[in-house]
Parts: sequence; C-alpha cells; structure tokens
Amino acid sequence: MTVQDHSGFRERPQGGISTKTKASLVLIGFLVIAGALLFTEHRAHVLGLLVWLPLLACPLMHFFMHGGHGHHHGGGRPNDSRSA
Repeated sequence: MTVQDHSGFRERPQGGISTKTKASLVLIGFLVIAGALLFTEHRAHVLGLLVWLPLLACPLMHFFMHGGHGHHHGGGRPNDSRSA
C-alpha cells in the first residue's frame, strides 16, 4: 500500500463563481445590450447612407481600376513594331 501526499494540492474555494468570472459575465452582458441598442437606434442612418454608396463607388473605381491608362514610363508597347 502507498501513501499519497497531497500537501501541494489546493482545493477550489467553495464560494461558487470567482469575482473575475462574474466581472467578465457582466461585461459580456453589457456589450450585448449596447450592441443591440446601437443596431436598433442607428439602423435607419446606416441604411440611409447606403443609397450614396454607388455614387461614391464611381470615382473610387475610376481611381483604382483604370491602371494608369497605359502610361508606362519604360518606353513603347511590347508589341510595337517600329521600323527604324
């Protein structure tokens, strides 16, 4: 038979949920309520701004998607067959 030494073993406090766990639950609850209120109160403002999104997309697409209109600073086109 062996003797087991449990001197380094610490039992959990019998008080239930720790203070850190309670604080995190309260924070999560607060964030859920705040997010729900922000969504319901400001939904009309956000959806109203979506109307202007296509108008804003036009200059952004022109700026980013045209690729510089072929202004290559390295000379002529690769398929350019000039006779000198």
